[in-house]
Order: sequence, then C-alpha cells, then structure tokens
Amino acid sequence: MPGQKILSLLLFVCVIAFSTGAPRAEENLLPYVEPNEEGLHVQPWFMNSFLDLREDIAEAAGEGKQLVIFWEQKGCPYCREMHLVNLRQPDIVDYIRANFKVLQLNLWGDKEVTDIDGKVTTEKKLARKYRLQFTPTLQFFPKKLAKDNKKPGHKVEVWRLLGYWKPFHFKNTFRYVREEGYKTEPNFQRWLLNLGGKMRAEG
Repeated sequence: MPGQKILSLLLFVCVIAFSTGAPRAEENLLPYVEPNEEGLHVQPWFMNSFLDLREDIAEAAGEGKQLVIFWEQKGCPYCREMHLVNLRQPDIVDYIRANFKVLQLNLWGDKEVTDIDGKVTTEKKLARKYRLQFTPTLQFFPKKLAKDNKKPGHKVEVWRLLGYWKPFHFKNTFRYVREEGYKTEPNFQRWLLNLGGKMRAEG
C-alpha cells in the first residue's frame, strides 16, 4: 500500500535521525568552540575572507567546493546548539570541509560585504536584502556563477536551511546540495525519505 510504504520510510528516517542525534561519548567529539567578543562561535576551519562573495564562490570552486554562508547572531541558542552538537561530530565536519567553504556572517554585523551583484553593503543590510529573519540560517550557493551574473545572492542561492536541525538532517542537507538533489526533488524532506528507502534497501 503506498500510504504504508511512505509511513514506514518516515518512521525509518525518524529512527535514524533520533539515533544519530543521540549524545556521543565526550572523547569522540571535537572541542567545543566558545563564543568570541562578538558573541559568535567561530570554528577554526571557517573561511578567512575579504567578504567579496563573488571571490569567495570562485575560491571555493577552485578547490572543487561550494560556498555556504552561516548566518548567526549573538545570544542565539540554536546557533549554540549547532556548534555544541552538530559541529562537534567528526563525520559531519569532515563532510562539510571536504565539499564546502564556510563563511560566517553576523545578522547584525557592520562589516563591509560585496554582494554577488557587485553592490557593497554591510552584513546587517545584506541580511535584510536577503530577507533573513532568524538564525541560524545556512545559505548555499551554486558551484559556479554565470560570467554575466548581475543577480544578488538570494536570487542565485540553490538552497537555504532555516533554523536548527538535528545532526542526521543537518549533514544530509549538505549532501542534498552537493549531489544537486534539489534539481530533481525540490522538496528536501521527500528527498530524505527516498534516501532512507535506499539505505534500508542496502541493509
């Protein structure tokens, strides 16, 4: 029965998500990064950038990777959870670092940023331009930009992850982008259900 099949896949994915989200032995985790003076948790492997997003996309592409922006803000409990739980798990960090370049921006920051359309602004004005309302928000960009691109970042992004997601879903959203799953299945949850079916079939 189609309904029973969908339900079983959903339960399967939920079980995996629950198990992978369970706390791990402390010795198996990466160190927790305390917030800096801006109140942001800055991972040592985050990009050092001149904040020209066109250049950052090109730099990532030159390494066979994609650019993703982590939008965060001081005092954000869900940002803290992302760093405390998700970004302490070696398998998640290894996958991200192998396939993406991560740029962290402050939702209320005043640093000067050059958008993909070439316009210079600040972090907080760019956040408003991109219609960002809360943190964390992860904004994924294409592997390459068209040479004649004049569109701003939010018009060329390929995927946006809103809020805090448990480790299983969090890691697989990076896989979803890397494998361009959004091109054949724009619904991430449905794509994840299909992935769960494949995993179950493979034992």
